[in-house]
Amino acid sequence: MKFRRPTLRRIAAGVGLFFVALYGFWFSMLVLYRWIMPPFTGVQLERRIESWFTKVPYQKRYQPKPIHLISPQIQHAIIAAEDGRFYQHHGFDWQQIELVLEKEVKQGRPRRGASTITQQLVKNLFFTTSRSPIRKLFEITLTPVAELVLPKERVLELYLNVIEWGPGVFGIEAAAQYHYHTTAFRLTRDQAARLAACVPAPRVRRPTGMDNYAQIIEERMRMMGY
Repeated sequence: MKFRRPTLRRIAAGVGLFFVALYGFWFSMLVLYRWIMPPFTGVQLERRIESWFTKVPYQKRYQPKPIHLISPQIQHAIIAAEDGRFYQHHGFDWQQIELVLEKEVKQGRPRRGASTITQQLVKNLFFTTSRSPIRKLFEITLTPVAELVLPKERVLELYLNVIEWGPGVFGIEAAAQYHYHTTAFRLTRDQAARLAACVPAPRVRRPTGMDNYAQIIEERMRMMGY
């Protein structure tokens, strides 16, 4: 079956309008999230849907807190662990990307990724943990928008409040209560480093088993003046 040129143009125009509307929606959400906390996120929705098929009981713990009620220790630990140049870059850490590419050439596979806190925030807010190239493309194109709309402190605040820290555990307040029976405001330096060490694999890692990596994170914090 052959499509006529007018038909192809209508299809292309429809696809174009769809993506314009989609990015318009994401932009509007980012503007709203400058002042309000997300009621739910893409990753939270993903975990809920997963529970329907696995029939594993799912209880979401999600208690967003303003950044002044979050211990500076966990703020510093997350930056040291996940994005050491957070305040220097504008969404993409090109130095880290270069290092990862060099390591990939030498070792075949990098030990650490190059995703910044802003990139990870965009992924958590709007997408899933899927590693599909399409998801990555959307994430990359939305990251500059997030940096444009959200101040750095707000990016960090949102990130700390939405990322996963255990089965059904989202945000640092829920993580502090779940793992340490305390609040995000009262987290110690050691507890913060251990929680930050869990972020790359939050459903598998537990703070009590993160002795070595937590020490590395604390050393990075000291080197950064935290």
